Amino acid sequence: MKSTNLSLIAGTVALAAVTGFAALSAPGDADATGAKAAARLPVERSSLLCPAPGLSELAETTYTTFTPASGAGGEAGTAELKPSVPTTADAGDGTTAKKDTKKKAADSDKPVVSLKEPGKPATADASGSDAPALVGTATGKLAPGWTTQQTTTVSTGASRGLLGVSCTGPDTDFWFPAASTAKSSEDYVHLTNPDDTAAVADIELYGPDGSLKSDVGEGITVPARSSIPVLISTLTSEVADDVTIHVTTRTGRVGAVVRAADGAGSDWLTASVDPTGTLVLPGIPADATSVRLVAFAPGEEDADLKLKLLGKTGAISPAGHEDLHVKSNMTAGVDLKDITRGEAGSLLLTPAQSGQATPVVAALRVVRGTGDKQEVAYIPATGPVGAQATVAGNRAKGSILSLTAPGATGTVKVTASAGSGGGERTVKTYTVKGGTTLAVTPQVPAGLKGSYALTVETESGGPVHAARTLTLPEDGIPMFTVQTLPDDGGTVEVPAAEQDLSVLDD
Repeated sequence: MKSTNLSLIAGTVALAAVTGFAALSAPGDADATGAKAAARLPVERSSLLCPAPGLSELAETTYTTFTPASGAGGEAGTAELKPSVPTTADAGDGTTAKKDTKKKAADSDKPVVSLKEPGKPATADASGSDAPALVGTATGKLAPGWTTQQTTTVSTGASRGLLGVSCTGPDTDFWFPAASTAKSSEDYVHLTNPDDTAAVADIELYGPDGSLKSDVGEGITVPARSSIPVLISTLTSEVADDVTIHVTTRTGRVGAVVRAADGAGSDWLTASVDPTGTLVLPGIPADATSVRLVAFAPGEEDADLKLKLLGKTGAISPAGHEDLHVKSNMTAGVDLKDITRGEAGSLLLTPAQSGQATPVVAALRVVRGTGDKQEVAYIPATGPVGAQATVAGNRAKGSILSLTAPGATGTVKVTASAGSGGGERTVKTYTVKGGTTLAVTPQVPAGLKGSYALTVETESGGPVHAARTLTLPEDGIPMFTVQTLPDDGGTVEVPAAEQDLSVLDD
């Protein structure tokens, strides 16, 4: 009789093959019980989706794609973003339209931007209103922590503004507080399907009095590897200044992001962190002239929240807005005005009573400037940077990094990458005192040419939340956009097998 043992390593290899994890590492050390600890392995494949940046012939868009230089083993891999396939609705009628559609479908196989190596960003530009949504995949060494920044400048018109978004991964459930169906607003939900089969999505809207009646928000088909924009004011006849959008899929998965535009400007609103009892909204600019908080409680219970502004020296309660009551399935909005008063800060939402944490989602609508010189951006509640978080598209001037420690003091390492056109990376460590926000101008890479990425890694202490603000003043308008930095999911914990398996052969 012959005995063949399948070791723990073999079991892990099988798991890696099934789940898409990357290189195999040695099992963790045994704990006191003799069980093997889980290993953290770099992911082997990542997906990103960028919404169509258009709506204006004056739109100028820059894509910056980047993967941190982690030193992990594995194959070199590829990372590229390609145009989504045009939908039937995009094609129009007639022979010319059909030819254009075939050409666009053929062009969708050509990458718009490709990354060649970890640690150095790559960029590409697009102009006009017909720039498509992008669908991208990274493999091998380029997959762990892969990120892409899409930054669009529109100088005039209803879509005026600096619009920035960190391209998102596909999912099946998204919450977007701080949208609007008001007559002065044009808010679109952009749905992008990365897969080879159609996805079917539902869009639910909730206002201050509950669900907004809609007969057309259900069963929206998103064709394979395509993207569609949905104007939310066409989904309901009800008008509300504060609206929460809930996007779910019945089949498949999508990337979802909201393009919000009103009289103050326009920007992208990304999804809030999943419903939870305590929320952090980092990176409110020091010179914000108006800050509006919008929150939603999706469960069966009302939520009572305490509001704290975490500033440079500590936490304060906003005068007159120390508490917020959010009714179940109703959107609550509160105007915090110029809450920061010249000092950058972050908002912390906690349960009003200990032990009564009702899950909520939230986002901020932030305005800089006054009168006809205003600009708007959005800050969703976000998770901590965790092991590592990255944001690309930083320039030599105009980048501000906000670091917030809502609990215990935390220390993070911030790496400014080499530039897309040259330069050497720099590394600096910051300690963020508990209950404060530290706003810093990142140390620019030596000899910088082009743009660079910022990678934030937790070193010690409590969790730190982060956001990056890009500013680009134009004609007296303080144009800006804010991107949050949640953990990039570049590594995945792989459970160790509890026992060896054996196969007995005669």
